[in-house]
Amino acid sequence: MEIKVIASGSSGNSTMINDGITALLLDAGISFKDLQIGTGFGLSSVAGCLITHAHKDHSRACTDLAKRGIPIYSGQGTFDKIGAAGHNFRAVKAMDNFTLGTFVITAFDTVHDVPDPLGFLMKSLYNGEKVLYFVDTAYVKYKFEGLTHIIAECNHGNAELRKSVSEGIIDLELAKRITRNHLSVERLTEFLKSNNLSELKSIHLVHLSDNNSDEDRFKREVQRATGTAVFVH
Repeated sequence: MEIKVIASGSSGNSTMINDGITALLLDAGISFKDLQIGTGFGLSSVAGCLITHAHKDHSRACTDLAKRGIPIYSGQGTFDKIGAAGHNFRAVKAMDNFTLGTFVITAFDTVHDVPDPLGFLMKSLYNGEKVLYFVDTAYVKYKFEGLTHIIAECNHGNAELRKSVSEGIIDLELAKRITRNHLSVERLTEFLKSNNLSELKSIHLVHLSDNNSDEDRFKREVQRATGTAVFVH
């Protein structure tokens, strides 16, 4: 499975995966031009784009992609929030299954302060690999089998968040909102330990906070919890 993280962070998020037959975009939170560059001008080969939620750092290029014939899949609440309409905007619900090219995709609900936030499980019928993608969520309540790749938010650490508050970088209310809406390294490792990861090949950590994260520590913690190759973006 080819996984290319094009953009990650509060300024914009997008990842492309390709099983050798079908390419998918996961979120489109940067400009259409930057998506063109990030995909090596390969957007014409993309079978569809999965949008987790309505915030602009995940949905910015939706309309431009849809205008160019790329179908967009997300929750109806997301489309209502961003004012998206038309035949290329295809609403899905949590636990819906649908097929895009050689991928069978399952949407699942996540925990964020917007309508209908989703994560996605993608299984390739071509190579049998399973990719799990979730961002901007306080936690993940589901367990998964046979995962080969995980692309996961690792936004902050508890110690780093406390330090930011004590040093006046952020206030306590913002820290509480972050905790309610974003995944910490501590919650991520708990989730990973609760799943059977015997087939896992890689974990990609995305959406790290500029102020409340420690890339080296997070990588060590996740590697220690899983024994799997970890990449930080």
